[in-house]
Amino acid sequence: MNYFHLEAKVVSRGAGRSVIAAAAYASCSRLYNDYDGLTHDFTRKQGCLYSEVFLPQYAPEEWKDRQLLWEAVESVEKTKDSRLARELVVALPSELSLDDWKGMLERFIREQGTDLGMCADVNIHDPYPPGHNPHSHILFTVRPLDEHGKWQTKTQKEYLCKHGEEERGFTADEFKIAKTEGWEKQYLYQFGEKKEYLPPSEAEKIEGCVRTSKTPKSTRYGRQNPVAELWNSEEQIFAWRKSWEIIVNEEQERHGIADRADCRSHAARGLTEQPTVHEGYHARKLESMGIVSDRCELNRQIRADNKLLRELKKQVQKLMKAVKENIPALASALETLRDHMVFLQYQLIVNTSQQEVVSFQKNLLADMLTEYKNVKAEIKAKTAEKKELIAEQKNCGIHFIRASKLGEQIAKLTEDIEELKFQKAQLLSRLNCQDNGIASKDKNVKEMDTFLGKLEQQHSTLSAQKEKDKAQFLEIRNSIVPENHDALMTEREAIRSDGKIGLVQKLYAVYKEKYRSETFDEANRQVDAELQEEPMIKKKRSISEQLRTPKLETQQPKKQKKKEYER
Repeated sequence: MNYFHLEAKVVSRGAGRSVIAAAAYASCSRLYNDYDGLTHDFTRKQGCLYSEVFLPQYAPEEWKDRQLLWEAVESVEKTKDSRLARELVVALPSELSLDDWKGMLERFIREQGTDLGMCADVNIHDPYPPGHNPHSHILFTVRPLDEHGKWQTKTQKEYLCKHGEEERGFTADEFKIAKTEGWEKQYLYQFGEKKEYLPPSEAEKIEGCVRTSKTPKSTRYGRQNPVAELWNSEEQIFAWRKSWEIIVNEEQERHGIADRADCRSHAARGLTEQPTVHEGYHARKLESMGIVSDRCELNRQIRADNKLLRELKKQVQKLMKAVKENIPALASALETLRDHMVFLQYQLIVNTSQQEVVSFQKNLLADMLTEYKNVKAEIKAKTAEKKELIAEQKNCGIHFIRASKLGEQIAKLTEDIEELKFQKAQLLSRLNCQDNGIASKDKNVKEMDTFLGKLEQQHSTLSAQKEKDKAQFLEIRNSIVPENHDALMTEREAIRSDGKIGLVQKLYAVYKEKYRSETFDEANRQVDAELQEEPMIKKKRSISEQLRTPKLETQQPKKQKKKEYER
């Protein structure tokens, strides 16, 4: 296992999710949800090797049945946006056995869940082909249990009470004691045109002061249960990741496996390589059907970029060791660093262009969808109004003048509706879909937002690496004594051409028909400006040099139809 993966999600009604559905999917079983009356059947799903419910020692024994456990959770959560469960998806080392996985998960659940009063529903998946992607779905409850096996509250109302000039928050139980010490609840009073929260003892001293509310002053979110508050914090996610890293590494060490997992991000570990994005089942399904997926295509480009970055980094490290006052070695080191910066700058230009295109497409699509929804809502409102007027006209009886005026209004509404329907048809034509395709377009907008986030992350990673190369370049260049400057520049000019040819070939290997020589020239200009160096004058190349240069510099490939994100 040369990678680490622990994904934390929240199963919330506010996001339209059901914990019963999540448990049925994870356990490949059939469960009924009494909250919404739906049955969730995933018995045809393959690949679930192990399922078990873990409970704290004081939990009801019948909750070993996941149907009863999650029914209890659904029943205790009353609001329409309640958080029902915490879902963790963790990758399992493919080198280990099912029994090893069970032991690792049991330890993790005990340390991070049941010891804190949380129940856990654990499932191990190893979808086809076996060993390709073994992972576990863990569902934790978000309310802890007390020593009597009852659900604890997530929050308690906290009243802001006053004693003299001091103000402090108390729960209902705490206030019973605080009241004997002179603390008072504050209520909203009005005197004149002024409204203010005051304790009753102070309000009595103000003439004409009238209490306008029965509700005492309280904090906005109340007093959170310490365990529940920790459970929903970022610190808890880091604790889960670190705990799983320790468990995995100890288990692999016990089996004599040299590989180690690391829960830190690429940036925290000081890695310059770009992380790949999650492809998912649907993207790989499209690829298996011969359809190019944007996510898979992006990952292929990232892997090719990382490979080239590793090669350039090795070259730089090798040259840095040999560089002292050797002019050829210094020139080679500087040109290699410059080439690396040009390569990164080329990627940054492409990245910026992609961001602009995707942002434009997203904004254009979002504006059209908003206009469509407004038009649709207006059609609905005017149609309802028309129906009301028609009904009123039928009941006019002998009031012909009133009926005539209503007829005029109905006729005008009819024309308005027809005009709106025409606008709607035009919008659907521009969107290239029918009414039932609007949901798909909304999904496209969300996918574009996600894609923009990945591009921004990639831009940040590339910029950081370029800054490191720039600092290294300037450190070498500034360390050179003035009398060697001319000789160094002569040596750099001599090797620049070969370096450029090699760099173009590497870029073409990554971007293929998407490579553009004008973008390469622009990257060179921007890097020279950043390093405060004058561009070297191009000399006429010999026939042998021209034969060694790829034809792509002069002959552009035929333009192919671009994808929606690239237009």
